[in-house]
Amino acid sequence: ARTVADAAAVLGALTGVDPRDPATAVSQGKFFHDYRQFLDPDGLRGARLGVATDFVGLSAKSDAVFSDNLKALQAAGATLVDVTFPHIAEINSGAAETTVLNFDFKGDLNAYLATRTGVPIKTLADAIAFNLAHAEDELLFFGQETFEAAQALNLSDPATIATYQAALQRDHLIGGTEGIDLLLQQNQLDAIVAPTGNPSWPTDLVNGDSFGFGSSSPAAIAGYPIINVPAGLVFGAPVGISFMGTAFSEPVLIKLASGFEHVTKARRTPQFLPDQQFDTRGVPNPTGSRRRTQPSAETRHFI
Repeated sequence: ARTVADAAAVLGALTGVDPRDPATAVSQGKFFHDYRQFLDPDGLRGARLGVATDFVGLSAKSDAVFSDNLKALQAAGATLVDVTFPHIAEINSGAAETTVLNFDFKGDLNAYLATRTGVPIKTLADAIAFNLAHAEDELLFFGQETFEAAQALNLSDPATIATYQAALQRDHLIGGTEGIDLLLQQNQLDAIVAPTGNPSWPTDLVNGDSFGFGSSSPAAIAGYPIINVPAGLVFGAPVGISFMGTAFSEPVLIKLASGFEHVTKARRTPQFLPDQQFDTRGVPNPTGSRRRTQPSAETRHFI
């Protein structure tokens, strides 16, 4: 979505109880079909926000933007309180999350593929076999370790099911009950804010991602809402700020995020560039003059 209003419009179309997905039953009576009603340019006034310090100090460039964001939040009328997640090390390890991912991935992908017609791949095992048979194309740059780990699971084995259920409960505990919910309750917060992650990076097919950190895991493993809003630029590459809250707090988050968006107007229209060029001060220079380096065709990227 380009704006919070865009995201609110799409969210309204996505909500509802789906008979094919039992997990959606708990949303009955807690969702809206039009979330645009919660947009508020003055949405930060009087808000009490927790600042997740767990995600500060991991990227100097993201920190600089986030510091400006915090000043903007306060100037718009929000009260800020520093908070830390009690189980952040365990959350970041992804141990329980990976267990849940592999179990759900195999079962759900197999169920989905079984409904497809005119498609030769019917199971995860078929996908793995296809990739191996066409390894020179499909596995040239990336492996299929996640596919293989999921396929190795016996989803009907009682011990495997018990491990999965324990991991699911653990995720909900450390991300939700003793994570986001605990911080909101202890500090009487409307939501928690954090830098979304480190600045975006060029794709490197040889060495892989230059991922530094991301702040979405607590909300993701708890199944709680989170919204990322453009927050600023680092050498022309975007960084964001994330607002996260408890279950079904989308109206609150939309109000807060739209308020931040209104006072900062940080979003810039994305550009497709053959490469990112800098002048002698390290400032992005789309015109190409005074550029310091000219990457080869193989290393050029889009931002």
